[in-house]
Amino acid sequence: MAQPALFSPIRVRNLELSNRIVIAPMCQYSAEDGCMTDWHLIHLGQLALSGAALLTIEATGVTPEGRITYADVGLYDDATEKAMGRTIDSIRKWSDMPISVQLAHAGRKASTDKPWFGGSQIAPDHPNGWQTESASAIPFNPKYVAPVALDRQGLNEVRDAFAASAVRAGRIGLDAIQIHAAHGYLLHQFLSPLSNQRTDEYGGSLENRMRFPLEVFDAVRQAFPSEKAVTVRVSATDWVDGGLDIDQTVAFAQMLDEKGCDAIHVSSGGLHIEQKIPLGPNYQVPLARAVKALVKMPVVAVGLITEPTQAEAIVSTGDADIVAIARAALYDPRWPWHAAAELGAQVKPAPQYLRCQPSQLRDLFAS
Repeated sequence: MAQPALFSPIRVRNLELSNRIVIAPMCQYSAEDGCMTDWHLIHLGQLALSGAALLTIEATGVTPEGRITYADVGLYDDATEKAMGRTIDSIRKWSDMPISVQLAHAGRKASTDKPWFGGSQIAPDHPNGWQTESASAIPFNPKYVAPVALDRQGLNEVRDAFAASAVRAGRIGLDAIQIHAAHGYLLHQFLSPLSNQRTDEYGGSLENRMRFPLEVFDAVRQAFPSEKAVTVRVSATDWVDGGLDIDQTVAFAQMLDEKGCDAIHVSSGGLHIEQKIPLGPNYQVPLARAVKALVKMPVVAVGLITEPTQAEAIVSTGDADIVAIARAALYDPRWPWHAAAELGAQVKPAPQYLRCQPSQLRDLFAS
């Protein structure tokens, strides 16, 4: 039987991925003052034994004000670096899965409550809230406090914060960085004409709206070890008339490609409350396909990819090079194992789990 495309290896810069399944970043809202807790060790530890090729840590604030909530992870000072380093070191005692971190700034969507407490914005004068900032002083929601439009000094500080977090990521031995430019957060806010109405060199034309995200990419790339991968996650469309669309995203992806971006993760939406997303299996795959047709770097598809045959088709037809699994992995932390069993591939379990191989699947576990 031929090797399933989903379980063929792929190289991303110098990172050898054993298959085409990666675990997408998923916020846990369980940090304390930006520091990872034992929950993150439990959560990431189980996913590090999943059989996927790469695990990406949740959206990690490059500044305290860049966190989505007061309970989000950060990587902006010695305490947050120490906490993340402890978690990574503990996982690496038992798993050799490569680990990436998603560096993020939430911009105008920051200072919110945990989702299970409603997720609404918290006022700047509340102990758990702060003044948000963005490309322009346009709130995400009419009920939100208007963000402060970043001036040149503010832009430089945010750019430098991304670079400083990249240095910390390199210091604790992370294998890759994903820059979060999707889902309505700060870098996406610069890319979209709906949220960026600046009149300086960072607003107006697509070239200008791309300028700050590209400056951030350059800063992170320079700050992170040259042999390690830096990737970017984008929202390919705002799903709103007059917003960021796939043609603009392809142009942005091509600029990233020229600058040496190592992979692009193609998601969508999150910027505007009037978005109309056609939710359904593979709903974002056409966006990944459109980007892949015009770039050289690997393209990652994500979004309602839940079935092994579905993921196999995405990779085998060339719609994307890699698939990212998110909520499906929360529901089934051994999703890659079960995909391998269904598709006739092999996985390499931890030795502690070798004895759990089902009798009817004697070829599932690689020796």
